Amino acid sequence: MKKLYFIGIGGTAMAGVAAALRHEGHQVTGSDNGVYPPMSDFLAARDISYHEEFNTAHVDALPPDTTVVIGNAMSRGNPEVEAVLNRRLSYTSLAALVGGQLIAGHSSMVIAGTHGKSTTASLAAWVLEAAGRRPGFLIGGIPENFGEGCRAAAPDGVFVTEGDEYDTAFFDKRSKFVHYRPDIAVINNVEFDHADIFDSLEHVKRSFRQFVNLIPGNGVLLVNGDDSHAMDVAADAHCEVLRFGCGDSCELWGRDIRYADGRTGFTIIDQRNSHEHRFSIPLAGDFNVRNAIAVVAAARRVGLSDAEIQKGFSTFLGIRRRMEVIAEGKGITLIDDFAHHPTALRLTLQALREKYRGRRIVACFEPRSNTTTRNIYQKEITEALALADVAVIGSIDRPQRYAENERLSPERVAAELTRQGIIARAIPDPTEMVLWVTSVMRPGDVIALCSNGKFGGAHGMLQQALTEQDASTTRDAEDPLH
Repeated sequence: MKKLYFIGIGGTAMAGVAAALRHEGHQVTGSDNGVYPPMSDFLAARDISYHEEFNTAHVDALPPDTTVVIGNAMSRGNPEVEAVLNRRLSYTSLAALVGGQLIAGHSSMVIAGTHGKSTTASLAAWVLEAAGRRPGFLIGGIPENFGEGCRAAAPDGVFVTEGDEYDTAFFDKRSKFVHYRPDIAVINNVEFDHADIFDSLEHVKRSFRQFVNLIPGNGVLLVNGDDSHAMDVAADAHCEVLRFGCGDSCELWGRDIRYADGRTGFTIIDQRNSHEHRFSIPLAGDFNVRNAIAVVAAARRVGLSDAEIQKGFSTFLGIRRRMEVIAEGKGITLIDDFAHHPTALRLTLQALREKYRGRRIVACFEPRSNTTTRNIYQKEITEALALADVAVIGSIDRPQRYAENERLSPERVAAELTRQGIIARAIPDPTEMVLWVTSVMRPGDVIALCSNGKFGGAHGMLQQALTEQDASTTRDAEDPLH
């Protein structure tokens, strides 16, 4: 049994790991600068006590044999971090703790890539669970089938980890996934992202190459064969490499993709032996087909049959904030999606087009990540939002981080979309944005809130609007506002 103290315990991953380790019998406490629902409720339900402020006195009171877990968001200058260093207490990162306490001793399945990690990891964990394998997992979202983002594995269970390429801690600038001991590794795709820690696509690739170099010789790398950058980082692997995707150059080839009745059907052909099997998933979008093919490859690797895999697919409930329907009323559907990158935004809108055919798509995008708040992807964000019928761009989060000539220009995005005939606005105030959206929405609309944050409370305001406002009286989008 260990004594663990989490600095930054209110974070989703930190709280999830703290709860999993408490369940395993460890003593767990921590601190954070204000913890709010749902994480405050989550910790309370698991009887985990914590301080609601950072204070040197909290660390001074810790027994000397305590291991302090310092969250990724913590930095030098935090009073508790300084106290840990001054007292020379043992400290570690969350990623290293997971590798040492939850993954060690288990077969490790790590799902990496710029996009699709949370959904693919959730789907893989649930397929294993549905087959009776009792996996452990660490996922950066909340899978609906589990209701929590972290769990220890059964003694003979596989541990499934969402392998994040973001850096580990202020004292360890390597990507988190280097701590996860991969036996079965998935690389879904590789793009430039996290502009606050990577300065180029090549810099991103270096981290992925380091990850690939950790796979043992008797392990396997499952790589998206349709993604040239992913294939590039896989080139020097010292293990078996299996390509999956929708191109016929892949060993596991997904084809004959059909969408109907809320499900996507597809056939996987194993071109090494001509075996083929038809699967279906309750998810939309070709990108989710690729995610599912990766899960099929990983699940077969640990001995699951195609029937067992389909059982998991059929009962998968999705993951919160990934094209999640959060409200429906008066013929209008409200979607919450964790779009943090222009590719994710484009794929989400394409999938909504496919799922809600014939319905108008209203995209509300908040440029909040370190990548989308800069003008690196000005063109790509505009192209992604052009897939909507109506688009509104919110304010840039913390614009003071960059010079004006380095920032994304929501006004330029809206102007270009308007030039293309799309109804578009740049509205920085969330309340005004919601008022505008409710003024133009009409029955049949699908409204997608695309943000990796809270969007200034827009979710709740639009949910309330769908409840209170008679959609039949809303103005048509071709009114004088346009």
